Amino acid sequence: MSGAPRICPPIRLPACRIRRATALSQHLPLTGHPDLQADCGNCFGLCCVALPFARSADFAADKAAGTPCSNLQEDFGCGIHERLRGSGYQGCTVFDCFGAGQKVSQVTFGGRSWREEPGSARTMYEVFPVVRQLHELLRYTAEALDLPAAKAAHGELRRAYDRIDALTRGSAETLLATDVPALRAEVNAHLLRAGELARAAVPGKKKNHRGADLFGARLRGAELRGATLRGACLIAADLSGADLRDTDLIGADMRDANLCGADLTGALFLTQPQLNAARGDAATTIPAGLRRPGHWGS
Repeated sequence: MSGAPRICPPIRLPACRIRRATALSQHLPLTGHPDLQADCGNCFGLCCVALPFARSADFAADKAAGTPCSNLQEDFGCGIHERLRGSGYQGCTVFDCFGAGQKVSQVTFGGRSWREEPGSARTMYEVFPVVRQLHELLRYTAEALDLPAAKAAHGELRRAYDRIDALTRGSAETLLATDVPALRAEVNAHLLRAGELARAAVPGKKKNHRGADLFGARLRGAELRGATLRGACLIAADLSGADLRDTDLIGADMRDANLCGADLTGALFLTQPQLNAARGDAATTIPAGLRRPGHWGS
């Protein structure tokens, strides 16, 4: 992703506002794009306040949108961050704002929290999901710009990146007026082309499982190098030992998928939340820039 601009300049807060960094994603930044990963130390706990969740296998309690999670601390840190899964909050470990939290906190609202200015809270909570989607698009676009094989699509991708980046720096009113679905559809066309160009460099015939329902599928040892699994349902699929090199995995639902021993080298548009939602082990090969989840087996 070299060549794309930084999202925002380094932020320095007064000592009283700085808290420990507790980014749920805990992964290395994409090359040259540290602002496309969560920096919880510069966020006002927005994912813990703005978003709702329901008691389920992923969350131990119900929480309405706009209501602080009971585990949110005064310094905006998570009181159970180190034991989220054991405490029944594994849903938190598969969420990533891609840097939207600190953007909304420090840029859109100028470092003034919802606690300091309660009157801005509702707007802040509405803006956060919008910016989160925009940052997700930035993350994918930045990765596409770093694919040498997709050079033919870099012009459109660069223009898309710059446009989205400018939007994320706009006012709350501008952000709330953004037609995100339309923008996503437009950018997705460029990402699709980039993925196709990158996969075309892989020798042999590539399998097409775009949008496929592969719930619980038995794909142990499957040869899927250079395939497309865009938007595929891979929930509980057995992909152990599978060859997923250079596979397009954008939007694939990988909850509880078995990736033990799988090779994900060069996998396209794979994100940390997807890995966190899956199961793997020490033999699973993951792309550079992503982190082996702590709950994976040895």
